[in-house]
Amino acid sequence: MTQLLLVISLIVTTAVVLVVVGYLVAIIIALVGALRHLSNLAGGLIAIRENTDPLGGHVETINGGLSALLTGLLKVNDNLAAIVGVATGTIKK
Repeated sequence: MTQLLLVISLIVTTAVVLVVVGYLVAIIIALVGALRHLSNLAGGLIAIRENTDPLGGHVETINGGLSALLTGLLKVNDNLAAIVGVATGTIKK
């Protein structure tokens, strides 16, 4: 009877150890895959940073041009508002 319990205990212990080893191997495989994906992501982010570096000067130039355009468009808007006022009779000429 004692030997039977010993054999059953060893079988159960071996089964538990094998299951734990299986889960640990699966975790290791998942972590290696995650590392590969993170490496690809980091490489892509570095490429994005390098490709967008020259945009800073262009954005400042565009912003300056748009600021100048805004001033002109606001004057046009005032003129159009005055024309609409005269046409609708809300502003007397």
